[in-house]
Amino acid sequence: MKKIFNRYGLIVLVSVLGLCGCKKQAAPEQESPVSLERAEASENLQAAMGQYLQAAEEQQLNIQSVMVLQHGKVLYEKWLNGGEPDVPHVLNSVSKTFTATAVGIAIGEGLLSLDDKLVSFFPDELPESPSENLQKITIKDLLTMNSGHDTAPGYPSGDREETWTSIFLSWPVEHEPGTFYCYNGLGTYMLSAIIQKLTGQKVVEYLQTRLFDPLKIDAPHWDESPQGINKGGSGLYLKTEDLAKLGQLLLQKGEWFGKQILSEEWVNEATRKQVPCVPSWIRFDEVEESGLTPENSDWVHGYGFQMWRCRHNAVRADGAGGQYIILIPDKDAVVVNTADLQDMQAELNLVWDYILPALD
Repeated sequence: MKKIFNRYGLIVLVSVLGLCGCKKQAAPEQESPVSLERAEASENLQAAMGQYLQAAEEQQLNIQSVMVLQHGKVLYEKWLNGGEPDVPHVLNSVSKTFTATAVGIAIGEGLLSLDDKLVSFFPDELPESPSENLQKITIKDLLTMNSGHDTAPGYPSGDREETWTSIFLSWPVEHEPGTFYCYNGLGTYMLSAIIQKLTGQKVVEYLQTRLFDPLKIDAPHWDESPQGINKGGSGLYLKTEDLAKLGQLLLQKGEWFGKQILSEEWVNEATRKQVPCVPSWIRFDEVEESGLTPENSDWVHGYGFQMWRCRHNAVRADGAGGQYIILIPDKDAVVVNTADLQDMQAELNLVWDYILPALD
């Protein structure tokens, strides 16, 4: 140390290493692995997975892959019934979670906000007299399936000339946005279209350097509308381990090997209950008649940003046919499935009955 005098004549001690000699140096970012780290499963988990697979076979549930992670490591993985580790699988509505992730990144980059109005992005495609409710729809309403539609706008078929965005914008909005849940795939497409409007890139391109490259996910295929916009709500193809990587990223509050890819605030908001929800195939006034309760159904625990809350304080991305990324924070675990089946609740029940109790 050496002594110097400041302007007031006071002695100031200065480190020979410099004025900031005690400043902690930032740790260098770690290189992301190509594959997730593997670890040996406990005997308890190995036995449970055998029971899980046997139960799936007995129930004729065509599960094609399962991967179980805990504390960031893959403890169990298996492909069956035609599933393959290196072949991308159609994700159906798990695609929605990737689209929402793109929105979260764009918000973090200051490109848009949850309160931005849908109509502001498509002034040339609005109906001649846009309704008051249509004009109120926000980014958040689209993320939470609360755009105000009483029935979901349908994807166009045949030789219809309208753009997919104009079909959505012309659909009646019977309820005030933010007050009525209606599962809405075309609403997720609108988020994809907004990202493309803002960035000049398709969502799959926008995510390449921001998500896929850091997680070492190969350039994926994502189906498009006739207008050249990724479908957003469906159409993405990825491998089982790719899904596990997104699940682990979310479990780690958006951090990946020293790099904050998604803000922790975004992950917290995306995975918490934002609005009440019901399965896509029924309405709120049909829940009691359907017999669905919080004790027997994972479809009535609330909806976040293109993710579902579940029993056991879990949260999931899900897609038709049995595609799942299931986050279980209380166990620091992620479970991933690809499948080709109808009874998705039965598939989830197997996770709760066999896998969950075996996670130490």
